[in-house]
Amino acid sequence: MQWIASGGGIGRFPFAPGTAASLAAVLIGAPALWWDHRVLTLLAIATCLIGTWVVHQTNEPGDPGWIVIDEFAGQWIAMLGLDHLSIRGLIAAFLLFRLFDIVKPGPVGWADRGDGAVGVMADDIVAGLIAAALLFVTTFLFPAIIR
Repeated sequence: MQWIASGGGIGRFPFAPGTAASLAAVLIGAPALWWDHRVLTLLAIATCLIGTWVVHQTNEPGDPGWIVIDEFAGQWIAMLGLDHLSIRGLIAAFLLFRLFDIVKPGPVGWADRGDGAVGVMADDIVAGLIAAALLFVTTFLFPAIIR
């Protein structure tokens, strides 16, 4: 369980494990985004569900830094706001998700105050949803920025 919760050990990275996990998620999720949005969608949903169960099974209090499965879920959700694969889009998805996950504005902060496994996962899911919405709108209104 700890191996999954730590994102295959990435959560044990000595410096910024959440950022390292988000970067790994971009690298893993990019081929799925290129191949078919449905694959990335299924990957994000499965990670949300499995992540919640695994975090619950670890019986860790709070949100320890080594648990990064939530970063994978949130980053993949953020990437769903892109209409196609591009380096600029991936960078934007990464930066927006990390910004919202670290700063925790509004609904992200509210979700972060939740208890248990759902609370651990919720702030990253909400950060991913906000990043995805911004990417979607930006791609629609200003496609040259993301493409």
